[in-house]
This record gives sequence, structure tokens and C-alpha cells, in this order.
Amino acid sequence: MQDLLTIGELSVRSGVAPSALRYYERLGLIRADRTGGNQRRYARAELRRVAFIRISQQVGVSLDEIREALDSLPETRTPSPQDWARLSANWRSRLDEKIRLLTRLRDDLDGCIGCGCLSMQRCALYNPADALAGEGPGARLVLPRPTDDVTPADAPA
Repeated sequence: MQDLLTIGELSVRSGVAPSALRYYERLGLIRADRTGGNQRRYARAELRRVAFIRISQQVGVSLDEIREALDSLPETRTPSPQDWARLSANWRSRLDEKIRLLTRLRDDLDGCIGCGCLSMQRCALYNPADALAGEGPGARLVLPRPTDDVTPADAPA
């Protein structure tokens, strides 16, 4: 088995376009060695990093947050299962909060469409007399409110 992958091989194995892989490398999310002819060569361990990036993006995590998480992995060796478990444990509460918000959005959206009024400003159930306008812009019923017990670390980005 070959130890290093070309960008084309990494692209085929990961399902990610070479242009995206070059972008991830430019952002410091993945690393490549260079040959004498300046061609990229990726360690097989980069496949796991690319998979982590793609999955994280699909659940709405920003590339900056992904970089921060990947920066917690060791640079001098291939991350172990324990390293990945530590990283995922750090994200568990954050992902649980995203799941909670998405569930609320789904459930509230079903209720709103089901009632037929289609007006969050005049809705007698969710926002009588547009009372929520005084709390500021945005989805006041879905996102945590300033009065909710949310610490800055738990607040969604």
C-alpha cells in the first residue's frame, strides 16, 4: 500500500474535488508534502481529516471552527483514536445544541405552516401583537434569547 497519495488519489478516495483540497490546504486544514517537482503528496491520515471537514460542514460548522478543532490534534504523528475521541467529546455539547435548535425550528415551522396564518408578526399563537419585535431582530423564538441561561461558550456562532 502506498504511503502517500497524490491530490488526484486523495480526491477520488475522499470524494472531494482537487480545488477544494487545495483550498483546505491553503486554510491549514490539511497538510501536504511536496516532491522535487513541487507536486503535492498527502499522508493517508489526511483522508480522516478531509472526512471530518466534510461532515462538520454538512452540520453547519464553519471552516474556522473546524480549523480550531483540527489544530488540537497532534502535528508530529498521525492522530490516534483517542485523539479523535477527545476532539469529538469537546464538540458533543455544541452539536447537541445544534440538534436542539434544528428540532425546535422543525417543530415550530410545522406548527406555523399548519395554522395557516403564515405571519410571524401577527400570529396570535407565537407572536401576538408583534411583541417579540421589542427584543431585537432575528428568530427570537428559535435562537437563545439574551435572558436565556446561555454562556458565551454555549452560544451559537
